[in-house]
Amino acid sequence: MRHIIDLANAGKRANTLIILLPGANHLPEDFVTQGFVSTVRQRQLDIDLVMPELAFDQIANQSVLRKIHETVMQPYSTLGYRNIWIAGISIGGYVAIAYAHRYPEQVNGLLLLAPYPGNRITTSEVALAGGVKAWAPDAIPDDDTERGNWYWLKNNTDTTNVNPTEVHLGYGADDRFSEGIAMMAQTLPEEYVDKISGGHVWPVWQQLWQNFLDKRFSAKS
Repeated sequence: MRHIIDLANAGKRANTLIILLPGANHLPEDFVTQGFVSTVRQRQLDIDLVMPELAFDQIANQSVLRKIHETVMQPYSTLGYRNIWIAGISIGGYVAIAYAHRYPEQVNGLLLLAPYPGNRITTSEVALAGGVKAWAPDAIPDDDTERGNWYWLKNNTDTTNVNPTEVHLGYGADDRFSEGIAMMAQTLPEEYVDKISGGHVWPVWQQLWQNFLDKRFSAKS
């Protein structure tokens, strides 16, 4: 899996690693050109960044999860990072949830920026049940990633889960997926949800990224 790397300090491991997953039709280099990397460096945060490329066919057949695990997570997790996060935009957020579901306890946290919530059949099923907390699906096949993602979000913050993954979610009020994303937000503490004006576009994601870093890592990285 092709990926690019940006280190906080050359030759020295940072405290935190964030794996940035791009949206559909985006490349790892877009995180550079759109200022995600410079935003971290301007704040002098002790965070290393790894940015993989996601191939659509690998997302469709779920092999992207194994690719991320074998090519990125396994080699980098052995380097001694105190915290490992996955941050994903749109379909990248969808993949981030699916990874956390497939490989539990591999990451300390997720940042979901306008995550793709699934098709209307899936989101309508959740909505008709009265929301994700009331949704009680039958057994979900392993290849049903969309419903599997909802199931993971529902159970991650369940009171019986003694070691939940920290999940932050941000999106624009006019995002085309806002209705489904708002239902996802119901699974999270209010302070972990950031809703701002705007749609499914880079300027919104840039602001949400800045907000997240300032809130979560300015004094904690």
